Amino acid sequence: MGRVTVRRPVRKLTPDGQRRRPDALAAEEPLELRVSGKPLAVTMRTPGHDVELAHGFLLSEGVIGSREDIATARYCDSVDDTGRNTYNVLDLALAEGVPEPDTGVERNFYTTSSCGVCGKAALDAVKLRTRFDPSGSPFTVSTTVLAGLPATLRERQRVFAATGGLHAAGLFTPDGRLLAVREDVGRHNAVDKVLGWALLEGLIPLSDCGLLVSGRASFELVQKAAMAGMPMLAAVSAPSSLAVELAEENGMTLVGFLRGESMNLYTGEKRIMEG
Repeated sequence: MGRVTVRRPVRKLTPDGQRRRPDALAAEEPLELRVSGKPLAVTMRTPGHDVELAHGFLLSEGVIGSREDIATARYCDSVDDTGRNTYNVLDLALAEGVPEPDTGVERNFYTTSSCGVCGKAALDAVKLRTRFDPSGSPFTVSTTVLAGLPATLRERQRVFAATGGLHAAGLFTPDGRLLAVREDVGRHNAVDKVLGWALLEGLIPLSDCGLLVSGRASFELVQKAAMAGMPMLAAVSAPSSLAVELAEENGMTLVGFLRGESMNLYTGEKRIMEG
């Protein structure tokens, strides 16, 4: 398995002078996902929790809906110049009766760590209909609980603390417990990893959980939450216009600029309880 962090020498310049020292960097390596031996997508990710990432990706693309839909997941032989396996190619076999990904998913594009929908031709091509409608979820959370979530998430961002270079995603309950937290150089990968964890735990649909992300709320992250049946997405930073529109279409609650006791409620205010 690839390293989560990599140490490199750095020359640090400050008003008080300069010095050379080792610096910890977040690792970034390609992961090729295959289904039944056929290449499906390549993403730049932080190594670790790759099986969760793959499950979460297929869930958010509408290919699978439960852990029983995957028969096996295994690393393929992919070696570096020294002959060591890089563990950068993961092949998943679908369970009997589960349809293969259609042509909308089998797209030959390169997914960077910052954008998960790059290469999809148009908005209509990326909008997916969830099998787990989040609009009817009775999930509610108080403003007090929401205000404390970013600090709780930061406490569990161990790799971020060492590198300052990773996004994080966490699943939270109405009382503010974080069920799972995952980090990655790509915000969409962090979400896929945490959704994959939930799927492997048999928790899908996540109608009684919210999703917290350490950065902004994009269209894609709202869609991933909707595909898992989650009624709420809370982000430390800003949402995009399409994220707000999609959240409203799916009857979801979208919270942005969640910083301390301050937050913006963009959609689904009924799920936010004051106090």
